[in-house]
Amino acid sequence: MAEALKSLPPSTHPDLLVGFNKADDAGVFRISESLALVQTVDFFPPIVDDPYWFGQIAAANALSDVYAMGGRPITALNIVGFPKGTLDSSILTEILRGGADKVIEAGAVIVGGHSINDKELKYGISVTGLIDPNRILTNSGAQVGDVLFLTKRLGTGLITTGIKRDLVGDDLALIAIEEMAKLNRIASELMVSHGAHAATDITGYGLMGHTLEMAEGSGVTIRLFSAELPQLPEVLALAEAGMIPGGANANREYLEGRYRVEGEVDPNLIHLVFDPQTSGGLLIAVPEANADAFGETLRSHALPHAPVGRVEALGDKAIVIE
Repeated sequence: MAEALKSLPPSTHPDLLVGFNKADDAGVFRISESLALVQTVDFFPPIVDDPYWFGQIAAANALSDVYAMGGRPITALNIVGFPKGTLDSSILTEILRGGADKVIEAGAVIVGGHSINDKELKYGISVTGLIDPNRILTNSGAQVGDVLFLTKRLGTGLITTGIKRDLVGDDLALIAIEEMAKLNRIASELMVSHGAHAATDITGYGLMGHTLEMAEGSGVTIRLFSAELPQLPEVLALAEAGMIPGGANANREYLEGRYRVEGEVDPNLIHLVFDPQTSGGLLIAVPEANADAFGETLRSHALPHAPVGRVEALGDKAIVIE
């Protein structure tokens, strides 16, 4: 998409506060001095076999874009590509039920949608949210000295690859599915109340790709603490066994020359930071003065709470891993 948009002029309007030219999680349009709309859309093919879980995961993934900006979702539209005549309509019913339940959990409402006959099943939602235009969090506001937190565990790409190759048991598969279906609602509310400077959600570009966007957008270097990264069970063993998604290799190739590894870092942790996530957590940059209180509040809500990095003055690389 980014490549296709290069030759097109960016949208301009005095009330367009965040547009597609900023590589941010959602667009923001001001409708008054105290109110703005946050809008996003996301959809993809199934990543799990159960249609109800797939609907929940796809909806949580799209809602996360609004949460990453510090917004509150209010409405959603279903987007469906369905192979009519190939799959039973009950499958679509379960997908839509899963999506609807997750939207309701977010405090929003589904107001309609659109479907097409497609050879490949796809589902997602378009979300509209509300936000105070004076309190928007983008991925380009990180400041030197900020402390970074990541609010979901990494490794969903490794686990789903292991599932496809019949190397992951039902218990671990369920752990990963439940992680992907979790909303980032609480983390979003907490980061706003603790004065976060920047945030983004971790999805297909992996932790490294989205960290790069934050670092380059903010004009800083971000140092990641590999030993503190929250991870799902068994993911390092899966990396060791070669359960590396194709997207992870693409992410690694894209970031070549833009990061540096310092010291002895487990090679499987390097695989993990490039692992493409589906409906991952929020990467949040919090002022150092607020970091202890923010971490403690995350802990009280049973969310990953150890600092995973810090923001430094711009150096020779956008990202340093230690």
